[in-house]
Amino acid sequence: MNLSPPALGPVSDGRKLYQQVASAVAESIRRGDFRPGQRIPSERELADEYKVSRPTIREAMIALEVLGVVRSRQGSGIFVSDTPPGDVPMIGLDIGAFELTEARRLFEGEAAALAAISIDDAQLAQLETLIESMERENRERVSGEHADREFHLTIARATRNSAVVDVVESLWDARYRSPLCKHMLDRARSVGVQPRIDEHQDILAALRQRDPQAARRAMRDHLGRVIEGLLHATETDALERARAEVEEKRSDLARRVAI
Repeated sequence: MNLSPPALGPVSDGRKLYQQVASAVAESIRRGDFRPGQRIPSERELADEYKVSRPTIREAMIALEVLGVVRSRQGSGIFVSDTPPGDVPMIGLDIGAFELTEARRLFEGEAAALAAISIDDAQLAQLETLIESMERENRERVSGEHADREFHLTIARATRNSAVVDVVESLWDARYRSPLCKHMLDRARSVGVQPRIDEHQDILAALRQRDPQAARRAMRDHLGRVIEGLLHATETDALERARAEVEEKRSDLARRVAI
């Protein structure tokens, strides 16, 4: 591989890890290691080379796509743009969807546990109504996540702690403030990722039982699956694998028919 990456240790310069990786890849492109239109190494190769996780590589590649340095070809991989910009500052991209959802999983899990001991019947009824609204929004493919956002904020309010409400609301609003996060979530929605009704019902069931442990577990399980869904939705090799599976099945069918 031509990257010759620097060691990526603790972020001493204040940049997030994905920004360090994105900067290093952009620099290798700037110095001519990769030509315009050339395919860059796979996600797995980059993760091995930089000694970081694949979600970090995913966020770095999407950041470079937002900045116009690379472009994604469905089923083929990531390629250097035909006219990549020479100067690509990483500032302004802010937080990525994986990092944000991980923070939500940690914080909202505890918020759900606290809500389980103080939530009232009116708030439980409101959560049930919001799940119905989520189902309707999913059917009608409504843009945005209005009912989903209100569901999670209602749980935060049920803690009766204004600081908890402020933090949960801030985490949700960061989804729309950050260009990188918004781009990743838009991509997920474009391939059909929607709020999971059954998981929200599990959270509501635990709250109805006033069971803090079950509420924490249900919330953390839900947001863990959100991360898994984002990984799948932003997988640049997903269509390539699907095509390979179709071709394999087609060949197998041809062999069977020929018997």
